[in-house]
Amino acid sequence: MTTTSLKLLLTPFVVLSLMSMFSASVLAGDWSNLSKKNQTRLGLYMTAEDAYKHTMANMGKTLFVDIRTPSELNYLGVVTVMDAHVPLVFMDSTAWNDKKHRYKRAKNNNFVSDIDAALKKKGLGKDDTVILMCRSGNRSAQAANMLADAGYTKVYNVVDGYEGSKAKDVPNKGKRTVNGWKNSGLPWTYTLDRDYMYFTR
Repeated sequence: MTTTSLKLLLTPFVVLSLMSMFSASVLAGDWSNLSKKNQTRLGLYMTAEDAYKHTMANMGKTLFVDIRTPSELNYLGVVTVMDAHVPLVFMDSTAWNDKKHRYKRAKNNNFVSDIDAALKKKGLGKDDTVILMCRSGNRSAQAANMLADAGYTKVYNVVDGYEGSKAKDVPNKGKRTVNGWKNSGLPWTYTLDRDYMYFTR
Protein backbone atom coordinates (compact mmCIF):
# COMPACT_ATOMS: atom_id res chain seq x y z
CA MET A 1 0.00 0.00 0.00
CA THR A 2 1.38 3.40 -0.97
CA THR A 3 1.68 6.37 1.38
CA THR A 4 -0.95 8.21 -0.68
CA SER A 5 -3.53 5.41 -0.41
CA LEU A 6 -2.83 5.11 3.32
CA LYS A 7 -3.54 8.83 3.68
CA LEU A 8 -6.81 8.42 1.78
CA LEU A 9 -7.86 5.62 4.15
CA LEU A 10 -6.91 7.59 7.22
CA THR A 11 -8.66 10.79 6.20
CA PRO A 12 -12.23 9.61 6.96
CA PHE A 13 -10.98 8.11 10.24
CA VAL A 14 -9.33 11.39 11.21
CA VAL A 15 -12.46 13.37 10.29
CA LEU A 16 -14.67 11.05 12.37
CA SER A 17 -12.26 11.28 15.28
CA LEU A 18 -12.29 15.07 15.15
CA MET A 19 -16.09 15.05 15.03
CA SER A 20 -16.21 12.80 18.09
CA MET A 21 -13.79 15.08 19.92
CA PHE A 22 -15.96 18.09 19.07
CA SER A 23 -19.11 16.32 20.24
CA ALA A 24 -17.49 15.56 23.58
CA SER A 25 -16.29 19.15 23.98
CA VAL A 26 -19.81 20.50 23.37
CA LEU A 27 -21.06 18.59 26.40
CA ALA A 28 -18.60 20.28 28.75
CA GLY A 29 -19.12 24.02 28.60
CA ASP A 30 -19.11 26.69 31.30
CA TRP A 31 -22.73 27.74 31.62
CA SER A 32 -22.45 29.36 35.08
CA ASN A 33 -23.55 32.78 33.75
CA LEU A 34 -26.51 31.44 31.79
CA SER A 35 -29.77 33.33 32.30
CA LYS A 36 -32.17 31.53 34.66
CA LYS A 37 -34.83 31.63 31.95
CA ASN A 38 -32.59 29.52 29.72
CA GLN A 39 -31.57 26.98 32.36
CA THR A 40 -33.01 23.47 32.44
CA ARG A 41 -33.21 20.71 35.02
CA LEU A 42 -31.04 18.46 32.84
CA GLY A 43 -28.39 21.19 32.58
CA LEU A 44 -27.55 20.41 28.94
CA TYR A 45 -26.82 23.37 26.68
CA MET A 46 -25.40 24.28 23.28
CA THR A 47 -24.90 27.51 21.37
CA ALA A 48 -26.39 27.70 17.89
CA GLU A 49 -22.93 27.10 16.41
CA ASP A 50 -22.39 24.08 18.66
CA ALA A 51 -25.80 22.70 17.72
CA TYR A 52 -25.07 22.99 14.00
CA LYS A 53 -21.67 21.31 14.25
CA HIS A 54 -22.97 18.58 16.56
CA THR A 55 -25.94 17.84 14.30
CA MET A 56 -23.77 17.68 11.18
CA ALA A 57 -21.41 15.26 12.94
CA ASN A 58 -24.17 13.09 14.45
CA MET A 59 -27.12 13.35 12.07
CA GLY A 60 -28.32 9.79 12.48
CA LYS A 61 -28.22 9.95 16.26
CA THR A 62 -29.67 13.42 16.88
CA LEU A 63 -33.18 14.85 16.68
CA PHE A 64 -33.08 18.60 15.96
CA VAL A 65 -36.44 20.27 16.64
CA ASP A 66 -37.49 23.86 16.00
CA ILE A 67 -40.21 24.68 18.55
CA ARG A 68 -41.08 28.21 17.35
CA THR A 69 -44.59 29.08 16.17
CA PRO A 70 -45.60 28.42 12.55
CA SER A 71 -45.71 32.19 12.00
CA GLU A 72 -42.10 32.57 13.13
CA LEU A 73 -40.94 29.96 10.65
CA ASN A 74 -43.13 31.39 7.90
CA TYR A 75 -41.75 34.93 8.17
CA LEU A 76 -38.29 34.52 9.70
CA GLY A 77 -37.06 31.35 7.98
CA VAL A 78 -35.91 27.89 9.05
CA VAL A 79 -32.61 26.12 9.65
CA THR A 80 -31.48 23.61 7.05
CA VAL A 81 -30.69 20.80 9.53
CA MET A 82 -34.10 20.60 11.21
CA ASP A 83 -35.62 17.14 11.68
CA ALA A 84 -39.01 18.36 12.82
CA HIS A 85 -41.07 21.44 13.61
CA VAL A 86 -43.10 21.02 16.80
CA PRO A 87 -44.35 24.31 18.28
CA LEU A 88 -44.41 24.59 22.06
CA VAL A 89 -47.09 27.29 21.80
CA PHE A 90 -49.28 28.96 19.19
CA MET A 91 -50.23 32.60 18.81
CA ASP A 92 -53.81 33.14 20.01
CA SER A 93 -55.26 35.96 17.90
CA THR A 94 -58.40 36.02 20.08
CA ALA A 95 -56.57 37.27 23.18
CA TRP A 96 -54.09 40.03 24.06
CA ASN A 97 -51.24 40.16 26.59
CA ASP A 98 -51.23 43.75 27.94
CA LYS A 99 -48.02 43.26 29.90
CA LYS A 100 -45.98 42.02 26.92
CA HIS A 101 -47.85 44.02 24.24
CA ARG A 102 -48.55 41.03 22.01
CA TYR A 103 -51.05 38.31 21.30
CA LYS A 104 -51.36 35.70 24.03
CA ARG A 105 -49.93 32.25 23.48
CA ALA A 106 -51.88 29.03 23.54
CA LYS A 107 -50.13 25.89 24.76
CA ASN A 108 -49.61 22.98 22.37
CA ASN A 109 -51.19 20.17 24.40
CA ASN A 110 -49.71 17.58 22.04
CA PHE A 111 -46.13 18.79 22.37
CA VAL A 112 -44.62 15.77 24.17
CA SER A 113 -46.53 13.21 22.11
CA ASP A 114 -45.50 15.01 18.91
CA ILE A 115 -41.83 14.88 19.97
CA ASP A 116 -42.32 11.18 20.80
CA ALA A 117 -43.61 10.63 17.25
CA ALA A 118 -40.72 12.56 15.67
CA LEU A 119 -38.22 10.57 17.72
CA LYS A 120 -39.83 7.26 16.73
CA LYS A 121 -39.92 8.30 13.05
CA LYS A 122 -36.16 8.77 13.15
CA GLY A 123 -35.62 5.45 14.92
CA LEU A 124 -34.37 7.05 18.13
CA GLY A 125 -35.23 6.64 21.81
CA LYS A 126 -35.54 8.86 24.88
CA ASP A 127 -31.86 8.37 25.74
CA ASP A 128 -30.69 9.77 22.39
CA THR A 129 -29.74 13.41 21.84
CA VAL A 130 -32.58 15.87 21.27
CA ILE A 131 -31.73 19.50 20.44
CA LEU A 132 -34.43 22.14 20.91
CA MET A 133 -34.34 25.62 19.43
CA CYS A 134 -36.73 28.56 19.81
CA ARG A 135 -36.18 32.28 19.21
CA SER A 136 -33.79 32.97 22.09
CA GLY A 137 -33.54 29.93 24.40
CA ASN A 138 -36.39 30.63 26.80
CA ARG A 139 -39.22 28.50 25.37
CA SER A 140 -36.77 25.74 24.49
CA ALA A 141 -35.72 25.61 28.16
CA GLN A 142 -39.36 25.15 29.18
CA ALA A 143 -39.76 22.47 26.52
CA ALA A 144 -36.60 20.67 27.67
CA ASN A 145 -38.04 20.47 31.19
CA MET A 146 -41.29 19.02 29.86
CA LEU A 147 -39.37 16.33 27.98
CA ALA A 148 -37.23 15.60 31.05
CA ASP A 149 -40.45 15.03 33.00
CA ALA A 150 -41.50 12.61 30.26
CA GLY A 151 -38.33 10.52 30.67
CA TYR A 152 -35.98 12.09 28.12
CA THR A 153 -32.37 12.15 29.33
CA LYS A 154 -30.34 14.09 26.72
CA VAL A 155 -32.30 17.19 25.80
CA TYR A 156 -30.12 20.16 24.89
CA ASN A 157 -31.29 23.76 24.89
CA VAL A 158 -29.88 26.02 22.16
CA VAL A 159 -29.31 28.92 24.55
CA ASP A 160 -29.03 31.71 21.95
CA GLY A 161 -31.80 30.38 19.73
CA TYR A 162 -32.59 31.29 16.15
CA GLU A 163 -32.55 35.07 16.46
CA GLY A 164 -30.07 35.50 19.30
CA SER A 165 -29.87 37.93 22.21
CA LYS A 166 -30.75 41.62 22.31
CA ALA A 167 -27.92 44.10 21.90
CA LYS A 168 -27.28 46.24 24.97
CA ASP A 169 -25.54 49.12 23.22
CA VAL A 170 -26.51 51.56 20.48
CA PRO A 171 -27.05 51.62 17.55
CA ASN A 172 -28.78 48.22 17.81
CA LYS A 173 -29.90 48.40 21.44
CA GLY A 174 -32.95 46.17 21.98
CA LYS A 175 -32.58 44.39 18.65
CA ARG A 176 -31.64 40.72 18.38
CA THR A 177 -28.27 41.19 16.70
CA VAL A 178 -26.07 39.24 19.14
CA ASN A 179 -25.27 35.53 18.62
CA GLY A 180 -28.03 33.08 17.61
CA TRP A 181 -28.38 30.99 14.46
CA LYS A 182 -28.93 33.83 12.00
CA ASN A 183 -26.32 36.19 13.45
CA SER A 184 -23.73 33.39 13.45
CA GLY A 185 -24.05 32.97 9.69
CA LEU A 186 -25.35 29.40 9.93
CA PRO A 187 -27.41 27.95 7.04
CA TRP A 188 -31.10 28.87 6.92
CA THR A 189 -33.75 29.52 4.29
CA TYR A 190 -37.12 31.24 3.80
CA THR A 191 -38.28 28.24 1.74
CA LEU A 192 -40.28 25.91 3.95
CA ASP A 193 -40.43 22.18 3.25
CA ARG A 194 -43.99 20.96 3.78
CA ASP A 195 -42.78 17.56 4.97
CA TYR A 196 -41.15 19.14 8.04
CA MET A 197 -43.87 21.64 8.92
CA TYR A 198 -46.41 21.28 11.72
CA PHE A 199 -50.12 20.92 11.03
CA THR A 200 -52.70 21.15 13.81
CA ARG A 201 -55.02 18.21 14.29
